[in-house]
Amino acid sequence: MPLRSSAAARVAVLVLALLGAVPARAAVFIDDAERRVRLPETVTRVMAANQAAAVLVFVLAPDKLIGWAHPLTEAQRRLLPARYARLPTVGRLSGRYPTATAATVARLHPDLVIYCGPPSPAAAALADRIERDTGVPAIVADSAIGRSFAALRRLGAALGVAARGDTLGLYAEHVLDTIRGTMLIEPPAQRPLVYYGRGFDGLETGPAGAAVMADIDQVGAINVAASLGPGESVRVTPADIRFWNPDFIIAQRRSFYDALLHERRWQGLAAVRNKRVFLAPDAPFGWLDDPLGINRLIGLYWLSSLFYKSMAQPDLPTLTAEFYQTFYNVKLTNRQLDALLKAAEPPPPSAPPPAAPVAPLTLPPAAGIPGIPGIGALPALPGAPSPPGQMQNPGGTPTVRP
Repeated sequence: MPLRSSAAARVAVLVLALLGAVPARAAVFIDDAERRVRLPETVTRVMAANQAAAVLVFVLAPDKLIGWAHPLTEAQRRLLPARYARLPTVGRLSGRYPTATAATVARLHPDLVIYCGPPSPAAAALADRIERDTGVPAIVADSAIGRSFAALRRLGAALGVAARGDTLGLYAEHVLDTIRGTMLIEPPAQRPLVYYGRGFDGLETGPAGAAVMADIDQVGAINVAASLGPGESVRVTPADIRFWNPDFIIAQRRSFYDALLHERRWQGLAAVRNKRVFLAPDAPFGWLDDPLGINRLIGLYWLSSLFYKSMAQPDLPTLTAEFYQTFYNVKLTNRQLDALLKAAEPPPPSAPPPAAPVAPLTLPPAAGIPGIPGIGALPALPGAPSPPGQMQNPGGTPTVRP
């Protein structure tokens, strides 16, 4: 009997040891490509398959990001907290020419790989291939700006920072609701014609539905190159831009912005004549693209402040400082803020022309009646001109073409 009890005890100890060696059951996460992904119990190291995913992880759980998918410029590093600006470049697993491989993943030992982009069959195939080749779970997160609030909340929960995801998701939802409210008020006839010039020469743009045009579409502006699709990018000519004659031109690169201001071939454009040429801010990440991630939220506020001057607009410098503090944990100095907005801030509204000076009306004193202080204005004499009232501005906000 004692022998049997001892044997049973040893078996029980062995069973408990084996159970203890089995990891806890992983959670199942349904990603935005409708794939079932088994997440590890704890996620501490995350590899971004592209730069949009790196930004998404950075704003949610920066200590879990193991590196950037693309190298950062010096200007970008200056507007990031130092410890994250120094993160290495690990390469990207997506795109036509990926710079990272399964061997890179094996060397870095991430707990999770995240790709941020349209949840297409191609994106699902990429995530499946990453899992098959590396053994590391991979998630597809939707990059659509109109769904950014959902991506922030869902990925926050997957990374174990649900409260942070809810906070940023609420902010994103507020931005989108504000912009949609503007669209309900603004008449369609007031929507401006816009050209977004990408690349160093500004002759690359996006047709209808292109991800690079998402912010411009969201604020209700009219993309002059909409009919050139399909696709993500098209090349145009200077003659095309002159034919469209847009009300606004947004330059992605300073070289195109400077050319618009100084080269003779652009001087006949309405946008140039009316000083409606702007350079899109891009540090630490682009306000309209580069990458195509949640960094574009601040671009919605910016474009609204440019296009709809007839409506009351919130203060752009204050909104910018708030966004950078909330999402990037960066408190901008006044100098940094000024540098960021120098070519991006809309010009002040035109002041109404001053009214022509009007000579004061002088009435002759009534015969035999001395003047009495405190009585106020005397009634006008018959035939005398009426006192001038406050003149209204005959101008106003220019009407843009539908």
